[in-house]
Amino acid sequence: MTLLKWALICFVISLLAGGLGFTGIASGARSLSRILFGVFLVIAIVIVVLAIAAGKMIF
Repeated sequence: MTLLKWALICFVISLLAGGLGFTGIASGARSLSRILFGVFLVIAIVIVVLAIAAGKMIF
């Protein structure tokens, strides 16, 4: 959940920086936001797959 929170914070920073004209900072924050969200998504999918596999083993 922390990764998703940090991705959202970076996204908001990117929007604010872009709106104020700081395009370099906005681009960096956008890249960081995309990476963090991607890592969160991969971890979430792995956890769901492992939970389904564990459920099939138990039942």
